[in-house]
Amino acid sequence: MPLATTSLTRRVLLAASLALLAGCTSVRSDAPGPSAVPAARAEQDALLKAAERRFVDDCLAERGLRATAAPRAPAEDRALQAALFGTGPRELSVTLATGATVTAHSDGCLAAARDRLYGDQHRWFRVQVVVDNLRAEAQARYRDDPAHRAALARWTACVAPPGRPRPERPDPEEAARCSRETGLDETRARLERAELAEVRALHRDELATYRQLRDRALLRAVRLPAPTPPEKGNTPS
Repeated sequence: MPLATTSLTRRVLLAASLALLAGCTSVRSDAPGPSAVPAARAEQDALLKAAERRFVDDCLAERGLRATAAPRAPAEDRALQAALFGTGPRELSVTLATGATVTAHSDGCLAAARDRLYGDQHRWFRVQVVVDNLRAEAQARYRDDPAHRAALARWTACVAPPGRPRPERPDPEEAARCSRETGLDETRARLERAELAEVRALHRDELATYRQLRDRALLRAVRLPAPTPPEKGNTPS
C-alpha cells in the first residue's frame, strides 16, 4: 500500500492500474469451493488481482467510466484518476512502528473493489499495511544493534579507505564486494531473521486477521462467474 502520493506518483499508479485493468485475465472456477483455490502463493496473488480488476471495472462502469490504455484528454485523465483513487482528505491512515504513516482514500474505485473483495476495506488496509512492512520494521529494530554498527563501520572503511576521497555513491560492484568481505550481508541476514520472528510475534493479531480476510477473498474470487465477453467492436484498446 503506497504512502501519500504526489501528482507524478499518482500518474504512475494510474498507468500501472490501467495496465492491469486492460489485461484479459479472467477469474472463473470450474469447481467452486475451497478445492478450487490454488495452493501456490503466486497463483493466489494473480487470482486476487484479477478479481480486483473485475470489481474496479464494475465500479467505473457504474460511474460511466472505463479504464483503457487509449490516450485521454487532461480533463478525462483527471476524472479517471479521481474515480480510481478517490478525492479529498485521505480517510484511511496507519502509522507504523518505524514512524512512517501510510494513507489512502476510501471513496475511489480501488478502495471499493477491495471492500467488495476483502469484506472490510478499513480492516484490510490496516492489516495489509502492517504485514507489508514487517521486514522494514525488523530492519529498523536492528539498525542500532552493536554488531550491525560494527559491520557497517567495516563496510564504510572498505568502500572509502582512509586517505582516499569518499565517493558520493560507491561503485555497486565495490559495495557488494565490501558487503561480503566485511560480513555486513551475513550480519544483516542474521539480525533480520531474529528481529523478523520477534516482529511477527508482536503482530500476531494483525497476521491472523490478514490471513482470514485473504482466505475469504480467495473464496470470493474463485466463485466469480466468468466475465461477459465484450461486444464485437467494443474491445478495450
